[in-house]
Amino acid sequence: MLTGPSGSGKTRLAGRSGLPVLRLDDFYKEGDDPTLPRLGTAVDWDSPGSWDADAALRAISDLCHHGTATTPRYDIARSARTGHEHLDLAGSPLFIAEGIFAADIAARCAALGLLADAICLRERPTTTFRRRLLRDIRESRKPLPVLLRRGWRLLRAEPALVARHRSLGAHPCTHEEAASRITRLRTTAAPAPRADA
Repeated sequence: MLTGPSGSGKTRLAGRSGLPVLRLDDFYKEGDDPTLPRLGTAVDWDSPGSWDADAALRAISDLCHHGTATTPRYDIARSARTGHEHLDLAGSPLFIAEGIFAADIAARCAALGLLADAICLRERPTTTFRRRLLRDIRESRKPLPVLLRRGWRLLRAEPALVARHRSLGAHPCTHEEAASRITRLRTTAAPAPRADA
């Protein structure tokens, strides 16, 4: 499990790991879902309640037990699911499930024997703020005033968010330490060479 504040570099690190990646942000609820949490009149997309944890857990279980899973494809700018994708581990003994709510199901994954590690990426809040804003503008995720308000709120909330992820069982660390932990896991999980090889 790879979690951390929005803009902390989860997607980049997961992509560089060489492991299959399950994008947990694709399990957001649709924008017209009546169960979405709100901040005033706006949807609170940073609340775990905006996300379908049960569906994400089912996909993780399918990958662990069968090596494949069908997952939604989500368009953040439209706040809607636009289709489905098929993820195949192709024999990999490990995969990365990454997203801002990953820590919220880490304990459930551990209880089911599915968890190898839970990592929370942390950087300076100002660095995360800059990365997040540039990414969201580049991808036209939301109107600029929305991005700025959200970014300022998340900047102030980031230390508490990292502390919450720690309380849920994720280990806070830098990119370098996270990459080292993933490398160690890959080495441990690699199949032993055959005696007759």
